[in-house]
Amino acid sequence: MQGTSEKALIKSKARVADHGEVFTPPWLVEKMLDLVKGETERIDSRFLEPACGSGNFLVPILQRKLAAVEAKYGKSDFEKKHYALLALTSLYGIELLADNIAECRALMLGVFAEYLGLEPGDDLYRAGSHVLSLNLIHGDAMSMKDADGGPITVAEWSSLGKGRFNRRDFRLDVLTGMAKFREERSLFSHLGDHEIFQPSGDHPPMTVRDMAALDTETDMEIGE
Repeated sequence: MQGTSEKALIKSKARVADHGEVFTPPWLVEKMLDLVKGETERIDSRFLEPACGSGNFLVPILQRKLAAVEAKYGKSDFEKKHYALLALTSLYGIELLADNIAECRALMLGVFAEYLGLEPGDDLYRAGSHVLSLNLIHGDAMSMKDADGGPITVAEWSSLGKGRFNRRDFRLDVLTGMAKFREERSLFSHLGDHEIFQPSGDHPPMTVRDMAALDTETDMEIGE
């Protein structure tokens, strides 16, 4: 396993027994991501990791996306920041264990902040924290329920340009049903996707400052 120790792949034998928790070694993660290299380097391509752990896949995908941002927009401070945030909004994870999802959020926010040279009080840092609080979900991807027992909802983000973003919320069970619907469309072939798959929430356009104002994670850290 190219020098990867057993301790690096598990946190405890109890967690392996109770939850089947085993981490993929970094060298294998990179090989797997290379199979979809073009998508990992496309800034707005969306990835969902249904058992994201502490970010073994999501963190390197973010790093690849930020490298693409640097290559394409590195000379413009405004565009660099805008597209780095867009890259962050494109990544999603679901994780059953609370400590893992907290670690994943912290690691991804750290990569994002280090790339842009952000401090916790910066609006862009807080905006990134807010995005991760929504995109990285404490829940069970198998049952499609969050930690409180409600249906998992994912936020679909899109860029409106000029530093503005749009957010629509969808239930995960509806989104997964969409793929099946497209394959078995005969009964509802006269209907378009927009007539069946409606968002559970639609938000007004948001700026980075608007997103930062919604962040509670950073407020909690500062208050501790």
